Amino acid sequence: MPETDATTFDYAMPSLGADMDDGRVLEWHVAPGDTVHRGDLVALVETEKSDIDIEIWHDGIVDEFLVDVGDLVAVGTPIVRLRTLDGEPPPSGTPAPVAEPGAGPDEVEDVVSTVTRAASADAWRPPAATSGGRVPASPLARRRAAELGLDLGELHGSGPGGAVVDADVIAASTRAAVTAPSPATTSPRRSADTMRTMIAERMATANREIPHYHLTRDLDLGSLDAWLTERNAERPIAERILPAACFVRAVAVAAARHPELNGFWSDGRFEPADAVNVAMAISLRRGGLVTPKIERADERSVDEVMSALRELVAAARSGSLRASWMTGATITVTHLGDTGADLVHGVISPPQVALVGFGRTRSMPWVLGDDIVVRPVVTSSLAADHRATDGAIGSRFLATIADLLDQPEQL
Repeated sequence: MPETDATTFDYAMPSLGADMDDGRVLEWHVAPGDTVHRGDLVALVETEKSDIDIEIWHDGIVDEFLVDVGDLVAVGTPIVRLRTLDGEPPPSGTPAPVAEPGAGPDEVEDVVSTVTRAASADAWRPPAATSGGRVPASPLARRRAAELGLDLGELHGSGPGGAVVDADVIAASTRAAVTAPSPATTSPRRSADTMRTMIAERMATANREIPHYHLTRDLDLGSLDAWLTERNAERPIAERILPAACFVRAVAVAAARHPELNGFWSDGRFEPADAVNVAMAISLRRGGLVTPKIERADERSVDEVMSALRELVAAARSGSLRASWMTGATITVTHLGDTGADLVHGVISPPQVALVGFGRTRSMPWVLGDDIVVRPVVTSSLAADHRATDGAIGSRFLATIADLLDQPEQL
């Protein structure tokens, strides 16, 4: 490989989480000679968890690709060479943020997908081909269409911008009475098994190395339920706020008030984060999960958090997650949903120091003053790193969450 000079620099395969060792370039979004700026998407990369669009961290002009499409390369391997823009020095290095957050099943896809499906129900249309005749489609949809012998150009796309997603291919194969390969033997299923194995290994390591402590608290959601009913009464389905958004918002505000739980354990000491970036576990239809983040969730309204959740779920389902969403989370939320268990004992994802879980909401007897009434109740749980905090701090943190959800106008 030729060495770079004073006017060129290499961009390396970024780390999209502490558990990523390598990635496979599936598609280039740019061509030699293109000018790119910080934040532009340059390639689609396949990881063990998902297909992710990676962004460039510097301004420059694409000079040459250093790896071919389909190549599996280790994190830190140069993948593209760029020329500096006129008068600008080459960057000193490429940031490679890690700290992908935790693991644990979550129902956000199920709840939010109901909203996204309703929002896109009237938007089914044939996808427009690109200028080069390429039909926009997620990598998973392309692979499954190839497996089933389907022409992407004849399918209706329900993804962003009319792109064909995996669910569209499956629906088309059903309508055409095409027999799909058994889920137990398809490539997506093997990918899910690999993902679960990887998550299990990482969580086993976290259990061994992090001195966890766990706290739980039952939360009365009566006030929240009434507040949401009132807020959503005049809204179309696609704009309604779901409890998951309120949970994320409450955790974010509580983390800002209790910064000892918002940050990282690194080099033997706790480093508080300068923002509250909440990772939300999202289950994937083909199995496994991803944990993209909602940046600065404590500074967003509940409506903005709900909008971010819709965007992340849609991106996860269509295989269009961005690299910047997958790194830099400071605390994780997992929500089992109404079909889940009552309680989740989470495992912290290093280098974070806390994970907050919410079980299913159920009707329970509750004491209000001198009366016993039936109320909607959810059990919240905290898994925290005893090196960074103790039970007293954790208890106050859960109490703050309880107060916020009991007085939802604070959200």
